[in-house]
Amino acid sequence: MLLRRAVFWAISWAISRAVSRACLLCLLLAAGAAGAELTREQALVALDSPDAAARREAVTELGRTGGMADAGALIEHLRDEDADVRALAERAVWQVWARSGDPEVDDLLQRGIRHMENGQMGQAVDAFTRVIDLRPDFAEGWNKRATAYYLIGDYDQSLKDCDEVIERNPSHFGALSGYGLIYVQLGELERALEYFERALDINPNLEGVEQSIALIRYRLGQSGKQSI
Repeated sequence: MLLRRAVFWAISWAISRAVSRACLLCLLLAAGAAGAELTREQALVALDSPDAAARREAVTELGRTGGMADAGALIEHLRDEDADVRALAERAVWQVWARSGDPEVDDLLQRGIRHMENGQMGQAVDAFTRVIDLRPDFAEGWNKRATAYYLIGDYDQSLKDCDEVIERNPSHFGALSGYGLIYVQLGELERALEYFERALDINPNLEGVEQSIALIRYRLGQSGKQSI
């Protein structure tokens, strides 16, 4: 139980810290922007700029206007040498993942997120289920419902929804981390470790996941299942 709580709070703290930092960076960049906004094509070119400021502007613009086709390029910059680019790229990835291309579906997804944030889990599940019904190919609808099911303790259904996410978006480090959290709750630490490591391989900036991996390895080492 202590390990499960430690894993949960480590990930929650790191996510909150990363989101806060990324939001602050976006505000600073927006306030300091002197020129016109980049087009998508210009942003994609600027991603390869040797100038970190140009890369920051590029990932910010793609987060604002880009789509799933841009997710791969943004994920590459989760390993950028500049820490600010990495933080902004992570935020941008989540932004493009949350766009289905259908305003009605996107509004419904945001409504479900608000329900979830307010602890209205039944309404959240209903909203995300409607998203899935309307756009079954939209991975983020499945991911958000998986999160809601996890929060209400329906781990079996959450795992099934995570499967649907990864089928549609194999690079979804959020869903991979979700698997890890679920398997920690189920006491299957070796499986949790596998999924946490997969998530970290895609996004090496997941500090909470990194800490969880260390905790699990230590626990497995104590039990003799794995060397520390």
